[in-house]
Amino acid sequence: MFKEVRTQPMFDWSMIGDIKEGRPNLGATMDVGVYRLMQFTLRDILIKKFSPEIADQLYYEAGELAGTEFCKALINKGNSFPEFIKEVQALLSGLKIGILRVEKADMEKSEFTLTVAEDLDCSGLPMSEETICTYDEGFIAGLLHEFTGTRFKVKEVDCWCSGDRVCRFEVKPEASA
Repeated sequence: MFKEVRTQPMFDWSMIGDIKEGRPNLGATMDVGVYRLMQFTLRDILIKKFSPEIADQLYYEAGELAGTEFCKALINKGNSFPEFIKEVQALLSGLKIGILRVEKADMEKSEFTLTVAEDLDCSGLPMSEETICTYDEGFIAGLLHEFTGTRFKVKEVDCWCSGDRVCRFEVKPEASA
């Protein structure tokens, strides 16, 4: 299932498996440090084998696929946009991914500024004067594309690692990005 060569993603939500059956004692939760161990060692190897730019591109694309599939599997697509945002906020908080807020919204232009506090990827990391939440950029782009049908470009403009205490994302339709 994972070792065949292909040009298109083949991810399906069923690949996550039956966690209740497979982890009857340990359950669905784990320490954030273990997630970051996987995330940052994988990123380190991608940078070593390719480059920081390619690692970022791959993380963005993986996040976009995850956001798309997350929306397909867990979001009510019959919602209005405000209901969609409320549902995403509840899911991200309930799953302990982060606390999503809409800081600005221009519904006519489909442009948004979103923040994520207590972000799974970076909150609590040391200062590095760079934004690192490329996976989150793609995840937000995938969520919004799947829900609206419009492709978005998402760029992190502030990050815990760059000195902010929330991650801030500028969201614009791809044509105007």
